[in-house]
Amino acid sequence: MATNVFVPRLGEGVDEVTITKWLKQVGESVNELEPLLEVNTDKVDTEIPAPTSGVILRIEMKEGQPAKVGELLAVIGAAGEVAGDVSASKPQEETSKETKQPIETPTTVQSIPLGDRPPSDLGFISPVVAKIVAEHGVDLSQVRGTGMNGRITKNDVLAFVENGKKKESAPPADRRGASSNLQPANLPTPDDQLIKHTVIRKSIAEHMVMSKRTSPHVLTVMEADMSRVVKHRAANKAAFERDGVNLTFTAYFLSAIVAGLKAYPTVNSSWTEEGLLVHKAVNLGMATSLGEDGLIVPVIKGADNLSLLAMARAVNDLATRARSKKLQPDEVKGGTFTLTNHGVSGSLLAFPVINQPQCGILGIGAMQKRVVVIDDAIAIRPMVYLSFVFDHRILDGASADWFLNRVKETLENWV
Repeated sequence: MATNVFVPRLGEGVDEVTITKWLKQVGESVNELEPLLEVNTDKVDTEIPAPTSGVILRIEMKEGQPAKVGELLAVIGAAGEVAGDVSASKPQEETSKETKQPIETPTTVQSIPLGDRPPSDLGFISPVVAKIVAEHGVDLSQVRGTGMNGRITKNDVLAFVENGKKKESAPPADRRGASSNLQPANLPTPDDQLIKHTVIRKSIAEHMVMSKRTSPHVLTVMEADMSRVVKHRAANKAAFERDGVNLTFTAYFLSAIVAGLKAYPTVNSSWTEEGLLVHKAVNLGMATSLGEDGLIVPVIKGADNLSLLAMARAVNDLATRARSKKLQPDEVKGGTFTLTNHGVSGSLLAFPVINQPQCGILGIGAMQKRVVVIDDAIAIRPMVYLSFVFDHRILDGASADWFLNRVKETLENWV
């Protein structure tokens, strides 16, 4: 008997995912709990395992397509078995924890303008699609479906509506004919290569643009002498390794941030129209590079309660699972302040973008031995630039510098 594979709930408040990659195709065998596909939500790539062993009889969702919790993804059955009308057999009892509304099942729409296209050609139309069609008066016979077997999806209808708006708002051509000589600057040439945006890259782009529009970004920079941290790490690295932990400098920076946030709680806050929301919990985001795939920011919850050993263990765990796509959606939520260690790639100074709705983000440059003056004597010390970008609606220059100076002092006086 065929088994339906539905979009599972991957975390509290996660109602929709995006299909990023099918790991199995129609006709291929799959074992129970073997990864079947990858989905993305909140920049987290997660594998969905097969609920049973068998052969992939049918795939409902294309790569790049959004899917809501409870929607049908695929059908698994025995070799030679035919997948029937599985859409109608979707669970009717499953509901969203937040909305308490039944999950929508596909249905055939009768009161939609169909033009010259017979209703039988439309296939199944979900209630969400039907609502958009009714609101905008869309003629479905003019919409090209990109779903499985030509099914018309929500994105197909939205794209059709948006395309119509662009045509209506396009300025009239220059009657003198001068505009015909103008060419867009980004027209591809035969030698150009178009690399499609990934889901993560699109999400990063949207979040960065939103952040710059949301809050006035201001940068302040200080330099820290890392001599004591370097000495402490050298003396304790072997002991940490015996506990299975790699003691990285990141753990020291995060611990220093905790000291700064405890001294100046206003930095651990978010702006709201009603007032300043000062967070009781200290949840530190840790920007982690995924190479060409972009970056992700897993969150260390309750960082103010962690020893250096516990902090280092959390850093190891989250970084490893982030790069192996093993993070859960809840592990990238709830951050109250973020660290980005851009110095790992050699950068000395940077102007990071605030991870909204947080108050600020601290950038760490590459550590370098530099000549400094100490007590009127020239010395060589391992130095690092600390770049603090803050929301000027929340902090002024002086309060931002007080926080950054506490981070600096914590690093320079490490014992």
